[in-house]
Amino acid sequence: MSINLEVSMEKLILEAAEKLFLEKGFDLTSTTQIAKEAGCNQALVHYYFRTKDNLFNMIFESKFNAFFQQVFDSTHLTSLSFIDKIKYISNSHFDLLLENPNMPKLLVNELSRRKENIGILREKLKDIPEKLFAMMNTELQEEIKAKRIKDLTFIDILFVVISLNVSLFLMFPLAADLLNFSERQRKLIVNQRKTENLNVILSYLRP
Repeated sequence: MSINLEVSMEKLILEAAEKLFLEKGFDLTSTTQIAKEAGCNQALVHYYFRTKDNLFNMIFESKFNAFFQQVFDSTHLTSLSFIDKIKYISNSHFDLLLENPNMPKLLVNELSRRKENIGILREKLKDIPEKLFAMMNTELQEEIKAKRIKDLTFIDILFVVISLNVSLFLMFPLAADLLNFSERQRKLIVNQRKTENLNVILSYLRP
């Protein structure tokens, strides 16, 4: 029974910390706030995770890993045409941001604050994008030769996808607050942007 309670409390602390880190970032989140959110005392946070840094690194790595794996996992793309692969990547990336709207801000802030994390994460995740890049680059060259897509690189395409999707989630919340949009208006605009972003990407590919 005590083991179950221990696992449950550890999970509650992780969930509370993730919520606060995503909302406030590392610097503005304290272990006191995490303990209050989890419904325990501060000593338990330190007992399970020792430091705020350890707790943050565990969550950051887990979220970043899941984020990249879902977007860059090529195993379910093999049967799709090149254009359908691009559609899938763009829509999957957008949906992930929709589920985790604070992730772009967290990634930008924390990778800027701790540049050493870039190398650590790159090493852990290197096999994921490499498989996708190899497959997409081969197919892209075939599309270019057939004159179905203009001469560009997969990095060019990926940059456009990420830039369009991320910019919405970085800037739209502030604009929506300033313009006092209702929740219904916000959802409608976000859904429209998903479609429009994909249209821009597909237009960008045309020769």
